[in-house]
Amino acid sequence: MTFADKISETTVLVEQRLADYLTGARGPVAPPEKLAEAMRYAALGGGKRLRPVLLIESAALFGVRAENALDAAAALECVHCYSLVHDDLPAMDDDALRRGRPTVHLAFNEATAILAGDGLLTLAFEILATPQTHGDPSVRGELALGLARAAGWAGMAGGQSLDLEAEDQQLEVNDIRRLQALKTGALIQFACVGGAILGRAEGESWQALETYGRLLGQAFQLADDLLDVTGDTDKLGKETGKDSGAGKATLVAALGLDEARAELERLEGEAIASLEKFGDSAHTLREAATFVSRREY
Repeated sequence: MTFADKISETTVLVEQRLADYLTGARGPVAPPEKLAEAMRYAALGGGKRLRPVLLIESAALFGVRAENALDAAAALECVHCYSLVHDDLPAMDDDALRRGRPTVHLAFNEATAILAGDGLLTLAFEILATPQTHGDPSVRGELALGLARAAGWAGMAGGQSLDLEAEDQQLEVNDIRRLQALKTGALIQFACVGGAILGRAEGESWQALETYGRLLGQAFQLADDLLDVTGDTDKLGKETGKDSGAGKATLVAALGLDEARAELERLEGEAIASLEKFGDSAHTLREAATFVSRREY
């Protein structure tokens, strides 16, 4: 099975699990319909589902079946989708297009978009707190702690804050790398570590996945920055040229196209090498590194 096939397969599973939660089928009380509709629009509107794939495949290294990692993967995707809704707001990146459709604040309104993001974020931790996510409360607690740290002020939210502060500033390369490690890398790294948590991994295995996730997060953001310069809006499903127009601090702007491409190739190779101890069982994760660095959307 190719990585594209794996993404397609996992997307079906994650979409169904998210739909179950977002239609109230798994909760005691259904939310207000307008809010639920906006949350479904944000979470079920396509996307690569890369983070759930990474979590499920990382857990599989330790014998965890996909169905037993699916709730944690869905929780992670809720956080990712919430972040996109809020990033697109006029007060943030002010984007009009996401996944080939109008962004949530344009499809509904700004207040509903804010609440939809809030709803998805809190739903993620509701999912992680339920016994069906894992029978061991300590595992559920570790998942919740890890995701909170990856998404919060010392992770994704902190990175977004730095990103907004950096507009029209000339940041040093290391400052850009730190910003991107928080804004994008932290959640991708958690996807890999989340699989290790579910698999009760420790020692070298844990460290290998943590390193892989860190490198993959860097590669993902660098590829995204390159696509903003060289990509096609129709393929990407979002506007290109936004970073330069907004004065964003990116490695492409700091390094230039050729050096940025060389760094992306290096990150891909290092990410693949970090999985050596897992042998053939990490085949899909190796393909994920190649997919991330060479993607066109």
